[in-house]
Amino acid sequence: MKDHGGNLDAAIAQYGGRPDDWVDLSTGINARAYPFDPPSKRAWSALPTQSDKNRLTDAAAEAFATNAPIVALAGAQAAIQAVPGLLHPTSATVLEPTYNEHAGALRAAGWQVSATDHLGGLAGADLAVVVNPNNPDGATHAPADLLELARETGLLVIDESFVDCVPGLSAAGHLSDATENVIILRSFGKFYGLAGLRLGFAITGAALAGRIEAMAGPWPVSGAAIDIGVQAYRDDRWQAATVARLQHDARRLDGLAAQAGWPLVGGTPLFRLYETPNARAAQHQLAQARIWSRIFPYSNNWIRLGLPDGAPAWRRVEAALR
Repeated sequence: MKDHGGNLDAAIAQYGGRPDDWVDLSTGINARAYPFDPPSKRAWSALPTQSDKNRLTDAAAEAFATNAPIVALAGAQAAIQAVPGLLHPTSATVLEPTYNEHAGALRAAGWQVSATDHLGGLAGADLAVVVNPNNPDGATHAPADLLELARETGLLVIDESFVDCVPGLSAAGHLSDATENVIILRSFGKFYGLAGLRLGFAITGAALAGRIEAMAGPWPVSGAAIDIGVQAYRDDRWQAATVARLQHDARRLDGLAAQAGWPLVGGTPLFRLYETPNARAAQHQLAQARIWSRIFPYSNNWIRLGLPDGAPAWRRVEAALR
């Protein structure tokens, strides 16, 4: 069974309240969204043209520091759903524990999916999946190691949904038009705090990019997503300030968790993973204060928290962890 963060309805059903009563820390989405200018009237009234789509992928290519083809999609999840259809289903290996939609999408398409807990265990797979940095523990792998691994796999999928706040970790700059067996997935909504916009990307060589684009159809993203995405990817100042703020706030949350006796397991500047004596009890403790968190079916001790934003939210988290 697949489970996700962001399931605030479940928290409300169990503990009561209204959505606005809660501090939702169950996702890794930036709580301070990018302050975009409203999209143009045309963005709402007309279908996106090829030149519109090119504006977006050009801005994304500059932000990702890559010359490889980029396909814009309705979120990184759309890319995850497309990947299984690129090859005839055989055997796939996923580096786990990680985001469960990768294995779920592959199994639904007829793939035989196995798991490994170390990078070398992906060698020999017809299709291999690595999330870098990983969700939920934040484990990272150097681009050089991943590109070396690609020599030993049929197709290597690198999910970089949380890489925006870890500068220098992306392998996108190493891909080109000629890349044949590596696909990088990127998310827009997590770092920019606009998950509802549904925007993401697949970065790969020309042949695979063409197939993904054909699968996605003629209008995979909205005009509004294009306008806002272009704004955000060209805003270097906001990006740098946000990385610095998230890094500071992550250290602050780590300090509060340490005072509560929860050692840090790992994470990224968008979410933190802690070890607790009892994860369900810890989630219940926070929920009493209308703070929702993320726990995992495969661990009795891990709890993941996104970062609060704003003084009232921080005060509530500090009081709940005291």
